[in-house]
Amino acid sequence: MIPEQYEPAVSRALQSAFGTDAWDEIDQPIGGLSASLVYRIVVRGRPYLLRIISQQAWGDPSREFAAMQAGSDAGIAPRIHYVSLEDRLLLTDFIQTQPYPADMALRMARVLGTLHALPPFPEPARGNYLTTMDGFVRRFQAANLLPEPIAAELFPRYAELIDAYRKLPPDLVSCHNDVKPQNTLFDGDRVWLVDWEAAFLNERSVDLAIVANFFVPDEAAEQAYLAAYFGEPAGAVRTARFRVMRQLLHMFYPALMCVMLAATGNSVQQLSLDDAPDFDDFHRGLISGEIPLTMPAEKLDYARVHLARFHQNANP
Repeated sequence: MIPEQYEPAVSRALQSAFGTDAWDEIDQPIGGLSASLVYRIVVRGRPYLLRIISQQAWGDPSREFAAMQAGSDAGIAPRIHYVSLEDRLLLTDFIQTQPYPADMALRMARVLGTLHALPPFPEPARGNYLTTMDGFVRRFQAANLLPEPIAAELFPRYAELIDAYRKLPPDLVSCHNDVKPQNTLFDGDRVWLVDWEAAFLNERSVDLAIVANFFVPDEAAEQAYLAAYFGEPAGAVRTARFRVMRQLLHMFYPALMCVMLAATGNSVQQLSLDDAPDFDDFHRGLISGEIPLTMPAEKLDYARVHLARFHQNANP
């Protein structure tokens, strides 16, 4: 199951961490969009997670491993048993997941509070997050993938929002930037963050908004979530900043999905919003794993889901 070229590195890792290069069993967990190879490996009766970062992965292993170590030290990432930058390999505890509890939003608020209080991560290697994501939106707009009436409405509204956000004072903290269900594991007691490939210094509202897409369905839940994060009522200014970022993500994700699909040779036709899946239903499917978000059709549905929500929010 492990590609032959990685077998020596895996043997070195197991010998260093556990004094043996033998394992009882190994399987490859399903889920996630990372280019890394991820396995559940059982050694002496105990499961661990083996992560091998392939050369095709865009992240910098040194940044990823350092961020995950900080998270592990803070108790929000699994314990690290072995790490090798040279081999691009990591061994950690394996988290046996349980269904998310009803108060997942509040639990995630507290986890994000711990994460964002960590010493500053490095800035993103590819430039400012807003600038990078805005570049994807501009490429998406240039591709003419929305019907003209919708494009004429949404892109000017998007420009207003990103311009307004850029005028705010920076609020940069250590962020995970990919706190989707595959990377937020609940073991029946605690929430753990995994796959720190995209971790870097970013606007705190990015992590907050990503989590909200999955676990914050209405205004009452929003206020409870933000109060749990800030330790007090969020107030008008912090709430507005969070809401603007949440709306920006509804444009960022479709742009990213469509541009990346096109870059990998997939045909991307004009997107209709008329029959877009329901936002909450689609995200429940992502949480349950019923929608793995690995096929182009699923990614295009994901784009339409967010665009439809952007359009809905722009026309309350």
